[in-house]
Amino acid sequence: MSKRPEHIHAPVVGAPDPELRTSLIIEETDEDFEVLEQEAPETGMCYFNDIAYREGQRVCSGNELLRCQGGAWVRQGSCYPDNP
Repeated sequence: MSKRPEHIHAPVVGAPDPELRTSLIIEETDEDFEVLEQEAPETGMCYFNDIAYREGQRVCSGNELLRCQGGAWVRQGSCYPDNP
């Protein structure tokens, strides 16, 4: 019996739909991180497929863990820490 990978507890939101409002998704390690973060609206909210999330809230899009920071989604790694 194979062990099911541990999943981080965050809403599973699927893939971004280009027809719905989704905040900018950025890499914290991008050279332009500070510039990209400043371009995001300072609403304290992030949107993913027209659903609003609070600052600091995390979601899983596919296998990718995203955290709302300054109106943008920042990639945090894998939603499955045992399988990065």
